[in-house]
Amino acid sequence: MKKSKFSLLLVLTLMLSLFLAACGDKKSDGDSSSNKDSNKLASKQELRVLESAEIPTMDSVMAQDTVSFTTLDNTQEGLYRQNDKNEAVAAIAEGDPETNKESTEFTVKLKKDAVWSNGDPVTAHDFVFAWKRAIDPKTASPYGPYMMNGKIKGAQAITDAAANKKAVNLDTLGVKATDDYTLVIQTEQPMTVEFFKGLMAFGTFLPQNEKFVTAQNGKYATNAQTLLSNGPFKLEKWNGPTSTEWVYVKNDKYHNAKDVHLTKVTFNVSKDPQASVNAFESGEVDITPKLASDIVPQYENDDRLVRWLEPSIFWLKMNEKNKVLANVNIRKAIAQAINKEDLASSVLNNGSVAAYYAVPKEFVKDEDGKDFNDANKKMLKFNKEDAKASWKKGLKELGLEKVELTYIGQDTDSAKKQDQYIKDQLEKNLPGLTINITSVPFAVRLDRENKQDYDLLASGWSPDYMDPVSFSDLWVTGGGNNNMSYSNPKYDALIKESQETADQAKRWKALQEAEKIVVEEDAAIAPLYQRASNVLVSDKVKGFTYHTVGAEYSYYDIKITE
Repeated sequence: MKKSKFSLLLVLTLMLSLFLAACGDKKSDGDSSSNKDSNKLASKQELRVLESAEIPTMDSVMAQDTVSFTTLDNTQEGLYRQNDKNEAVAAIAEGDPETNKESTEFTVKLKKDAVWSNGDPVTAHDFVFAWKRAIDPKTASPYGPYMMNGKIKGAQAITDAAANKKAVNLDTLGVKATDDYTLVIQTEQPMTVEFFKGLMAFGTFLPQNEKFVTAQNGKYATNAQTLLSNGPFKLEKWNGPTSTEWVYVKNDKYHNAKDVHLTKVTFNVSKDPQASVNAFESGEVDITPKLASDIVPQYENDDRLVRWLEPSIFWLKMNEKNKVLANVNIRKAIAQAINKEDLASSVLNNGSVAAYYAVPKEFVKDEDGKDFNDANKKMLKFNKEDAKASWKKGLKELGLEKVELTYIGQDTDSAKKQDQYIKDQLEKNLPGLTINITSVPFAVRLDRENKQDYDLLASGWSPDYMDPVSFSDLWVTGGGNNNMSYSNPKYDALIKESQETADQAKRWKALQEAEKIVVEEDAAIAPLYQRASNVLVSDKVKGFTYHTVGAEYSYYDIKITE
């Protein structure tokens, strides 16, 4: 995966965005009566949660999805972690790092009382081992190169060498353990301390116990028995990626165990939205998965409803390995044949909004408070006549009268409703098109996306850090998250320009021009909606916290009241 280097300005911009995000406080506390601290703690500190998808992996260097990163965040701990105000605070680190004059080297002292659940100390060597695994081409980590290239010194060179089939030297990665409790990290470009801490809070930078990982003989993180924890909880029960139930228990060896109140968290997968709500109302569970659109209106004035607009966009990916979808007019037709407003208001009906962009609104603003999204507000709007005209032109160019496409969606009831609506729209508005939906579990959908085993695929993206390039660099040629054979040299050049310029206005202009290319000119993706999330949280649950970057939920601040 090829990535350009970050400029100093990019880093400063990232930190400005992180600061603004922290000021916005994306936490539910204070918005709901369920977060008042007036009740007595219950004698039994156990939480019951429903999830809508299984855990694809518990190997931090292989994680690429929200469920995995959320579970890792609650059972593992890195140098820093997000607190209940979405601020990066010290975790295994003793405090803030020491930096050199150029702000390209960070020395982090580790807590000496941090241990793994088997009693082994957590050392600086555990970080070095895990990060080398993540960048090692043999590992094929989907996020290691993505998160390290252009940020951690030497990462890009390792990735480039592997791409050119040259020998790689993992020791050139800019991370060293100078002793058991001192970690020195070198960066490609200057970073502020706050940005560095935010980056280190991401799951890809978690440590791993080399002795334990090696002893598993290739089966590390395949079930609860092949895992170690160093975080607030241990994963006591989990039988692997197909498991529909898993259990956290409090990790008594956690260095801050005294502040963790929950002793047990039980998760079950529920893909039936009404069954999830029924279980909540009957008192069987305390937190639901995200509510289906037809259920949300029932709880509009209910204090147990927690809602937020995520910086997450969902779109149709169109695999250009298929010669039909390699035709730009066919892609434009598909993009304009779907009534996104109706999809958001009638099918979803949960606060989500129609998306005509590739970078979400209300995500990042410049120093003048202007939203990045303002430049390209509505591209390729729903228009049946334009869609049909593009469709007709594309079919003529291909010498076809009919087209049949396989559409990969998820197997939850909510996803099936959305997918059926999109199928109906496309078949109704594009004569001669047949859509065959295949609904699969989340882990299977990820696998088929990574292998490009699809024609159309319902997918989405949440940012890994607070900057528009977290979305923009998805579509560069050969990018590890492209997975649809899209390539445009002009687009690539604009992304590179945005990461090298020292002028913020020019940088945003380049990214906005790139957004227009990928959405409007090339119609490489068909944005559908920006998601609003709605969950039900029992009024006995205090301290429920969600994040908009990285892990979605934190459970270690939760208390159960009577």
